[in-house]
Amino acid sequence: MVDADQTFVIVGGGLAGAKAAETLRSEGFTGRVILIGDERDHPYERPPLSKGYLLGKEERDSVFVHEPAWYAQNDIELHLGQTVDSIDRAAKTVHFGDDGTQVHYDKLLLATGAEPRRLDIPGTELAGVHHLRRLAHAERLKGVLTSLGRDNGHIVIAGAGWIGLEVAAAARTYGAEVTVVEPEPTPLYGVLGPELGNVFGELHREHGVRFHFGARLTEIVGQDGMVLAARTDDGEEHLAHDVLAAIGAAPRIGLAEAAGLQLAERAHGGGVTVDERLCTSDPDIFAAGDVACFPLDLFGTRLRVEHWANALNGGPAAARAMLGRDVVYDRVPYFFTDQYDLGMEYSGWAPPGSYDEVVIRGDAGKREFIAFWLKEGRVLAGMNVNVWDVTDPIQRLIRSQAQVNTEDLADPHISLETLAS
Repeated sequence: MVDADQTFVIVGGGLAGAKAAETLRSEGFTGRVILIGDERDHPYERPPLSKGYLLGKEERDSVFVHEPAWYAQNDIELHLGQTVDSIDRAAKTVHFGDDGTQVHYDKLLLATGAEPRRLDIPGTELAGVHHLRRLAHAERLKGVLTSLGRDNGHIVIAGAGWIGLEVAAAARTYGAEVTVVEPEPTPLYGVLGPELGNVFGELHREHGVRFHFGARLTEIVGQDGMVLAARTDDGEEHLAHDVLAAIGAAPRIGLAEAAGLQLAERAHGGGVTVDERLCTSDPDIFAAGDVACFPLDLFGTRLRVEHWANALNGGPAAARAMLGRDVVYDRVPYFFTDQYDLGMEYSGWAPPGSYDEVVIRGDAGKREFIAFWLKEGRVLAGMNVNVWDVTDPIQRLIRSQAQVNTEDLADPHISLETLAS
C-alpha cells in the first residue's frame, strides 16, 4: 500500500501531537493526517502557561506550536474542540464529535496527555478554586493573580511541585500573598530529595512565600460562592481568596483502557505501556508524550515523563515509528524551570532512595552550582542552577554509566567535557 492510500490519525492536540504531524510530513508521508484535539485552541506548548505567559512576559500567540495557517498548508486535517469517544481496534476506526463522526486509521497515535489531579475535599466547587493545565486555565489565573496583587489578596497553593512553585513565583511577582501547603518536608521532595529541595524553599522564603509542610488541605471554606480560607489536617486555617490545586497530573488513559490496550503499573507512573518504538500492545497504535510509559534501560525501569522535552521529542519519534523507521526512544529525561532570578535545567532520574550521594560543584548558597546525584560513583542525574551550556556533558556522564572521581566532579576547574569523554 502506498502512502497516499493510508490514513494516520493523531488523538491529542498538544505539543506531541502537533510535532508528530509535522514529522510525518517532513519525512515525506503523503497520506491523510488527521489531528483531533479536545480544545478549541490550536496546539500549543505548556511551559509558558506557568512561566512567561502567566507572568505577562510572553504574548498569547507565542505559545502555539505552529501558525494556524500551517495546518492547511501542510494538508493536516485539524479537528479542534472534538472529543474522541472510542476506538474500534477490530475495524480500525475512531469515533469523535457531536455527530459521532467515524474515521478509519491505518496507524493511530495517542497523545492524549494528562489532566490535573483534583482535590477531593469540601469546597472545591467554589469559584476561586483553580487548576493549571490548559491555556484557558492560564488566562483565568493570570487575571486572578493580577487582581490579588492589586488588592493585597491571598492565594493558597496545594502542592510544592514545579507547577505550584512556578505559580507561587508568578503570584509574588504580581504582589499577591502566597501560602504553599505541602505534605512532604521540603519543596520538590519527590524529585530532588531533601538535599536540594531546600534550595527552592529558601528562594521562595526570600521572596515572601510562606510554607506549611507536613500537611494537606482538608477543606476550602467559602461564603456566597467565594473562597474565604483553606484548612489543613493539622488544624491550621489559612486566609485565602483563591486556591490553586497543584497536586500533580494523571495520564489520560480512558480511551486506551476502553480499547483494551496494556496499561502501565502505578509504580511506573501509570499511562499506556509502549515499547522502545513507542508502540502499544496493538501494533498499529502508538503513544507519546505525557500518556506514554516507555522502557528506559539506562535506569533499568519504565518511566512516564510529563515534561516538555518528552512531548517535543516523543511525538516525532512515534511518527517515524508509524512510518516503519528504525526507532529507539531512550532519551535522558530533561526539564527546566524559571523562578524569580533562578534558572535551572535537570537531566536524568534520581528519586529519593535511588542514590547514595549528592555532589555539589559551585556555590549552592549563591544558587550558582551543579548538583549530581550518584549511586556507587555513577551519575544518575544532574541539575545546573544558573550555570549554562552544560546539559550535553551532564547527559553524556549519565549515559556513560562510568564511575567518576567525586572530587573531580565537584571541582569547577575540571571540565565536565573531560569527565564525560
